[in-house]
Amino acid sequence: MRPWNFSAGPAVLPFDVLQQVSAELTDWHGSGMSVMEMSHRGPQFKQIITEAEQDLRQLLAIPDDFAVLFTQGGAQAQNALVPLNLLGLSADKTADYVVSGRWSQKSFEEAQRIGAVRLAASSNQIREMDATEYAPYTWFPEPAQWDINEKAAYVHACSNETVGGVEFGDWPELDIPLVIDASSDILSQPIDFTRVAAVYAGAQKNIGPAGLTLIIVRKDLLGHALPQCPSALNYTLLEQQGSMVNTPPTFAIYVAGLVFKWLQQQGGVAEIERRNKEKAQLLYETIDRSGFYANSVAPSVRSRMNIPFQLHDSQLDELFLKEAAEAGLLQLKGHKSVGGMRASIYNAMPLEGVQALVQFMQRFEEKYG
Repeated sequence: MRPWNFSAGPAVLPFDVLQQVSAELTDWHGSGMSVMEMSHRGPQFKQIITEAEQDLRQLLAIPDDFAVLFTQGGAQAQNALVPLNLLGLSADKTADYVVSGRWSQKSFEEAQRIGAVRLAASSNQIREMDATEYAPYTWFPEPAQWDINEKAAYVHACSNETVGGVEFGDWPELDIPLVIDASSDILSQPIDFTRVAAVYAGAQKNIGPAGLTLIIVRKDLLGHALPQCPSALNYTLLEQQGSMVNTPPTFAIYVAGLVFKWLQQQGGVAEIERRNKEKAQLLYETIDRSGFYANSVAPSVRSRMNIPFQLHDSQLDELFLKEAAEAGLLQLKGHKSVGGMRASIYNAMPLEGVQALVQFMQRFEEKYG
């Protein structure tokens, strides 16, 4: 039996997908070629990328007036490419940013290199809610309190903070486009495209291997790139040329396409969302019932993808990680900026993996609590 991999990214892939990749690695569907060897402009890869887009559109119910782009660079590159492509939507080249953690802070800082962006809201402060005090980046600013410039090109937010374990998806209806970094919860739940104008995500958490970035953007936002935007990463050119301004990350797109088909076989996004809720509830209940473990995120915005937790005695951290690895529970160390532990339980992590983690946590508490 394989160990359970709780890595925050690159993350666990469905085992069925890995087996199919292995079987097709040297010869894709009798073509005599690996996907890694075939031309991105040949008929074989054209079939792969076309099916991947069709399956993704079906999974997320993406409207026809949205473009689907497959490109390189990772989500961090989009921190610059979003403003380079969209700041031209406003006459004064400004945009608003909601900062709820490490990754949206990075987005905000990078965008400042491109244009005169504003901070619309931030959770980088202590806040008291329900008679409980929450530390910075453990809660999410309510949309009603966002300070939005009505002339801004867009509002940017992050739906799931991988480091802090904060997730939000109840997006407001805005008069300006809402752009979401959904890197760590894409495909884990539905997206309301009547409220969201653009979504981007690095692939290496819920889509496939590292190297691919997915962009879903409403077509009326295209055609507004700043002059300095690189041609190979210009959303308009990518849409016009079928994501092939240059050679796209072909193998990563192929694997992503297999993941999309796997999701369909599981019952689609609605069923995956149900499973994700079940997994997260089990782990949070285990943490909350214990005086040995703790999670510091406001309950209303706890992530279902990335669950950070602390031991009551941090001197036990290394022992916890050592014994967890011996029990086949891998990559549970928390991000260096916050410490403690973090269990990333993306779509491909089955309930059995979370059950194994919970059982280990209970044994560890009994032993050292």
